[in-house]
Amino acid sequence: MKKSKTPATTRRAEIQHVYQCYASGKTTLPACDLLKFLHKEQMELTANEDTAESLIDTYEIEETGERDRCMTFEGFLRFMESKNCCVFDQAHTSVYQDMDQPLTSYFISSSHNTYLMGDQIIGKSHLDAYVCALRKGCRCLEIDCWDGPDVEPIVYHGYTLTTKILFKDVIATVEQHAFEVSAYPVILSLETHCSLEQQEIMAQYLIDILGDKLLRTPLNQPTSGDIPSPNDLKYKILIKNKKLRPDIKTKGAAGTEAEDSGDEGDDDDEDEDEEDEDQAKAKFSRKAGLKKKKKVVVAKALSDLIVYTVSVKFFSFSHSKDNQNSYENTSMAEKKARKLVQVSGQDFVQHNQKFLSRIYPAGSRTSSSNYNPQEFWNVGSQLVALNFQSLGLPMDLNDGRFQDNGGCGYVLKPVVLMSSQGSFDPGSSQHDLRPKTLLLKVISGSNLPGPRSGKALDPFVRVEIHGIASDSCRKSTPTVKNNSLSPHWDSDMNFNISVPELCLIRFCVRDQTGPLTSDFVGQYTLPFNSLKKGYRWVPLRSRDGCSLDPASLFVFVWYS
Repeated sequence: MKKSKTPATTRRAEIQHVYQCYASGKTTLPACDLLKFLHKEQMELTANEDTAESLIDTYEIEETGERDRCMTFEGFLRFMESKNCCVFDQAHTSVYQDMDQPLTSYFISSSHNTYLMGDQIIGKSHLDAYVCALRKGCRCLEIDCWDGPDVEPIVYHGYTLTTKILFKDVIATVEQHAFEVSAYPVILSLETHCSLEQQEIMAQYLIDILGDKLLRTPLNQPTSGDIPSPNDLKYKILIKNKKLRPDIKTKGAAGTEAEDSGDEGDDDDEDEDEEDEDQAKAKFSRKAGLKKKKKVVVAKALSDLIVYTVSVKFFSFSHSKDNQNSYENTSMAEKKARKLVQVSGQDFVQHNQKFLSRIYPAGSRTSSSNYNPQEFWNVGSQLVALNFQSLGLPMDLNDGRFQDNGGCGYVLKPVVLMSSQGSFDPGSSQHDLRPKTLLLKVISGSNLPGPRSGKALDPFVRVEIHGIASDSCRKSTPTVKNNSLSPHWDSDMNFNISVPELCLIRFCVRDQTGPLTSDFVGQYTLPFNSLKKGYRWVPLRSRDGCSLDPASLFVFVWYS
């Protein structure tokens, strides 16, 4: 392995320079001067002398420092590399938002075709996919249900060569893992293609396996009006599916026609995305070309389990305003949703103040690629469903969005999306809001993971702003040659952000492999509102979202 040159400046030296500025030539940093640093540089304005002394007790290991209420450089270095100085606000690692608003007031971590581990055509279906999604804080899971042999409902991507798993095993897995990382409600989004007979079996499995966790009746007194809040629904599992229309009398226990929901599996949904999907599936099954439009039928036993998440077809925003009930929700493919964002962004925002809307990837994404979820968060869509098995920018943004609020899978939408005045349009560049100027100095990196070849990196850092279109941009540092251990950039960047409460900040380290080419090294994404001011370290994550500790960046953050 080629040894890289040791730079003059290391992380230790950078922190030592900051330390000496406040120690004023002394060998230790008194509590009063540590407090000045906390106030002036870190903008920890609530810190007091007790805070400073507590930090000394925590990070100082020299007995003389503890006795004299001072911090040596080694103690200061330990403090600066602790979670206290992480770029992500540590108060946001716990649930801190108001959880008593209706479900429509939250972004909800959502998965598309959750059962798949790979692509949409020949990928493997596996129970582990549900476990992984739930452990990532996902709160809306999708289950595609089909008639199986021996009157046993199965789950797979219909009319494809994806493998099959049993519906009852999926439900047992969800029951076991639903609340491992979050107490807040799980929504099971069913795409039901089963006969009435097997739908009744599905309903019985849901009742028998989920037991008291299954929400079967409306709550007596939700704290948030017609639609309950996440707090109201703690440790509950909701079923999202089509429901029998109340104006039609059913014959016995079987079931009858329900309103078409426009979900991705509905046969009479003429959305262009579904046509793309059928064309892709047709390569693998002649059945795809033989599908005929048929009436949507729902077994009464299954219909009775649908309470607050009734799937209905989307026609238009005006139709929803006049006809849609608060407990009804719509689903649409990304292309249709994108057109509505472009043409009627303001109406979309207002729609999502009252109703849940779910967005799902185009059927043509047979490789399980993802769209950018930010464009649909910008209009307040709650259930922006992604293929969790696919790595890359969209899932980085999803992970960044939902690490907020304790990683519980529910993030309160910003006021700009919930204002009753309803004047916000994410497509406009003019907003009567409080813009922010973000100043970033990317100082250095530390212990960056090198390529398998063993060659040292030529790293640079790209800082990306993901928000409304007029705010979205990116800037890069220069490239440092042949240094993975402690590259030094000392690069200033500034960004003008008009709607910061919708923004995500993504730090991406890349290896310059050619004049116009670079490879991914690591990244970290967080909401603007979770960004801490001052000298901060940025943890780095791998492409699959795992920690690359001790790899990190050292930055200075300021915004006004």
